[in-house]
Amino acid sequence: MSEAARQHKSFAPKSVTCYVLTVSDTRIAETDTSGRAIRELLEGAGHAVAGYAIVRDEPQEVTTHVTAALGDDTTQVIITTGGTGITSRDGTFEAVHRLFDKRLQGFGELFRVLSFQEIGSAAMMSRATAGTAGGKAIFVLPGSENAVRLAMTRLIVPELPHVVQQLSR
Repeated sequence: MSEAARQHKSFAPKSVTCYVLTVSDTRIAETDTSGRAIRELLEGAGHAVAGYAIVRDEPQEVTTHVTAALGDDTTQVIITTGGTGITSRDGTFEAVHRLFDKRLQGFGELFRVLSFQEIGSAAMMSRATAGTAGGKAIFVLPGSENAVRLAMTRLIVPELPHVVQQLSR
């Protein structure tokens, strides 16, 4: 990282408050390894988790939970896991994408490149995405724990404070 970039990021907050939402028809708290991984990686990096929930892969339920998190003054970032594939039950992308004020296309592009390096051409079926709504960042991740760890460690956690700092400008 250049000195200019390092200085620019120095104005970012040290800790960010996030809401984590798992979208699944089958997972419960005890089997939600992806939601647990997100929370552990956030807290391990010094960030706070304001809330956590599991909802069925029903677009209206997803939209309702994300909208509620957007209305929470303490939440700065929302991270979802699950429902980003192409099956008939995968509706998270549509449920969240329509809420975006701005889209962060680079997130999905970078995620699929990194995913391609790990799993090959199947990475093209991921509809992982990110954007902003109501002055908050939203990251929409696949349900796979490995995919979540990849996105969190390589993209989200390293840039999270900077994203929040930019949104506050």
